[in-house]
Amino acid sequence: MALNKNHEFEDLDGVRCGIVEKNVTPERVAFLKELLEFNKYSVVTVPSPPPKVAPAPKPKEGEEVVEPAPAPPPAPETFTVGVTDYTFNSINAIFGRMLKTKNGHIVTLAYWEQKEAISNDEIPYFE
Repeated sequence: MALNKNHEFEDLDGVRCGIVEKNVTPERVAFLKELLEFNKYSVVTVPSPPPKVAPAPKPKEGEEVVEPAPAPPPAPETFTVGVTDYTFNSINAIFGRMLKTKNGHIVTLAYWEQKEAISNDEIPYFE
């Protein structure tokens, strides 16, 4: 059970994991897996469950049967990414400056969110 939204953990493939992100694309999974494994975390990735769809209401007696609406397009394939260290918290790891890139720079929030291709850790967060 999570203490708050930023510290979730659950069982993924039978292993207790700290959740890094949910509903991520395969490209994001590759980025996170490479970064976290470089930082010596064991990464577990499982497909996200499909979104729940509400059943169509049944017509009452004497009402016309309305043709059902066409089914929505299938949801894109997404994944849940976790690490076997169930105490892992991505916010604490980023702002605590605990993660590093392959070229030795500290991971910044912009790098984590993939807004920057290179982590520029020379600029403090508060400026």
